[in-house]
Amino acid sequence: MNRESPEQQTRSSLVDRFNRRINYLRISVTDRCDLRCIYCMSEDMEFVPRSQLLTLEELFRVGKSFVEMGVRKIRITGGEPLTRRGVMQLFESLGELDGLDDLTLTTNGTLLHRYAKTLQRAGVTRVNISLDSLQEARFRKITRIGDIRRTLTGIDAALEAGFQRVKINSVILKNRNHDEIPALVAFAEKRGMDISFIEEMPLGETGDHDRAELYYSSQQVLQDLQPHYDLIATTDTTGGPARYYRINDSNTRVGFISPHSHNFCDHCNRVRLTAEGRLLLCLGQEHSMDLRRVVRANPLDDEPLRQAIIDAMKIKPKGHEFDLTAKPVLFRHMNVTGG
Repeated sequence: MNRESPEQQTRSSLVDRFNRRINYLRISVTDRCDLRCIYCMSEDMEFVPRSQLLTLEELFRVGKSFVEMGVRKIRITGGEPLTRRGVMQLFESLGELDGLDDLTLTTNGTLLHRYAKTLQRAGVTRVNISLDSLQEARFRKITRIGDIRRTLTGIDAALEAGFQRVKINSVILKNRNHDEIPALVAFAEKRGMDISFIEEMPLGETGDHDRAELYYSSQQVLQDLQPHYDLIATTDTTGGPARYYRINDSNTRVGFISPHSHNFCDHCNRVRLTAEGRLLLCLGQEHSMDLRRVVRANPLDDEPLRQAIIDAMKIKPKGHEFDLTAKPVLFRHMNVTGG
């Protein structure tokens, strides 16, 4: 469980206007992905031109500046981050930063068979792998083009590589995969992994389904598990919004990320950097700062970058206002936001 010492709290200069201390940065290195999950993007996505993306060196400059100002955890996301050419260079550079306690990765697992050991050597501490179904045909339907065998092979590779923790992330949709909840927990428990169940977030038009109709709350997931497991609420945290339960006599924790039913904004400690350099101050709002402009205007001086980050804390909103019954106000898809 991550707890800040008084010295680490003093070191942090990132405090927003609601007195929330920002110590967690999520960096999206690409909006591209080798899958097309129905809750993440539309089937015919138009991706950001590569020329508009931050270079790996620019991404490192931003990450380094955040760590110098007290960020202790960086998560690399996408899209699918392992599809970004040369991305191992970024992992290796970030892994050498003094003061960074936790370097983590969110991935769909399709390329982990190739990169898991290299990632572990580079300093990646934990890996989250998306897995929404254990059924081959259903997995393909949810991902539109995916082969479950590649993800399962990736999970095995991650476990063999020796990360501190490997976790499964599952987005649960009513009548699509909600009947697999106990089986997904059993899959994780058998392998000594954690698992988090995530309520779908209404970002962007996917053209696939009515989100209100398919909504399945964390409370419903918990109720589905209670006949099968003794779940004990814990105060464990990995620095993010998940609330964890521990299974009796097991090393596995079951987490719930509940943007609708259990709003986690009051204690928000994180910001997100998109692949094209926008610093998003909230998952569900458009408040942002253009860090690409600052970085490129000051190629040899990081002080303007640090000042821009500090200034951004003044516009971090109190929280999101997700509404499943309304059309998405945010047309920014999850793959653009950083999953």
